[in-house]
Amino acid sequence: MAARLRIAVLKEPAAGETRVALTPETAKKFISLGATVAVEAGAGLAASIPDAAYAEAGAEVGPAAQVLSGADIVLGIQAPDAAALSGTRPGAWVAAIFDPLGRPDRVSAYADAGLEALAMEFMPRITRAQSMDVLSSQSNLAGYKAVIAAADAYGRAFPMMMTAAGTVQAAKVFVMGVGVAGLQAIATARRLGAQVSATDVRSATKEQIQSLGAKPIFVENVAGIEGEGAGGYATEMSEEYQRAQAELVSGHIARQDIVITTALIPGRAAPRLISDAQIATMKPGSVIFDLAVAQGGNVEGSVADEVVDRHGVRIIGYANTPAKLAADASALFARNLYNFLSAFWDKETGRPVLDEEIGGAVRLTQGGAIVNERLK
Repeated sequence: MAARLRIAVLKEPAAGETRVALTPETAKKFISLGATVAVEAGAGLAASIPDAAYAEAGAEVGPAAQVLSGADIVLGIQAPDAAALSGTRPGAWVAAIFDPLGRPDRVSAYADAGLEALAMEFMPRITRAQSMDVLSSQSNLAGYKAVIAAADAYGRAFPMMMTAAGTVQAAKVFVMGVGVAGLQAIATARRLGAQVSATDVRSATKEQIQSLGAKPIFVENVAGIEGEGAGGYATEMSEEYQRAQAELVSGHIARQDIVITTALIPGRAAPRLISDAQIATMKPGSVIFDLAVAQGGNVEGSVADEVVDRHGVRIIGYANTPAKLAADASALFARNLYNFLSAFWDKETGRPVLDEEIGGAVRLTQGGAIVNERLK
């Protein structure tokens, strides 16, 4: 009888990373599939999961070397260095976020170590992979947190309030970029009572904005620009569109109290959406939250994890926004990983067998070589 598949989870080594790739809930589910689950002591503490909760779920808890010994699959939020994975079985899988386009050195190190790297951010945006999509689950929480953080930094109320002492006007919130994070930002700002508008380079998002009760702000009369690339991701726009958008945004942004920017292009620096000159037109006391600050920023002058004051406007943004909601972010990420592996679980062998459509999309390295077409 073949040995049971061993799944290992380490404490995240990156500074400021509070999430964990396994919860007691998903540990139980993996064990029910027939796997052995091992967790490094303290791995879940920052996400409010004590070691005892993992032990109660049936997982083995111990030091990293013990956890990795004989591991067939390692689960992570951010991929650990290949050198930190000694003790795993030859060809062990590592499923995590790799940033393969930004960190080719890490991908090469995994190939050299004979590990099979599975980049969860390369998950194709197809219907059957929706429950496996870590970018969507984490962006959803990031969009919510961006509005909450902006509301906290804003020196006024969000909703209109009619009081005996007079009326407090509703805050005006402008969301730039209407992907998963942007849609959640719109919904959250609306729930808080703000007057919300939004824009995006993809014309198809106009109806989505309206469905959430927000006002779409779109460049008109620039033909042939849809802004949507393969897999539903945004692409870079033409110079003509960028000029037209800058003019439109400049006029609109000057009247806003809160601006949330969410624009990202996979494998590229974040596009610049707001210039210093545009910031200067905003009212003193306004707030900008730059969700793309860790990828270079949508806003001129934004700095990760710092409050920047420019022209009386506060510019904020976190290097790792989902980590500010560690418990929920971990729960969703862990379910994404479980949904991914369990969808391909082969009962006879007691281990997952990936197909070409999804497996081929996320697999970076195999057999000592880099095999992903996006990296060749």
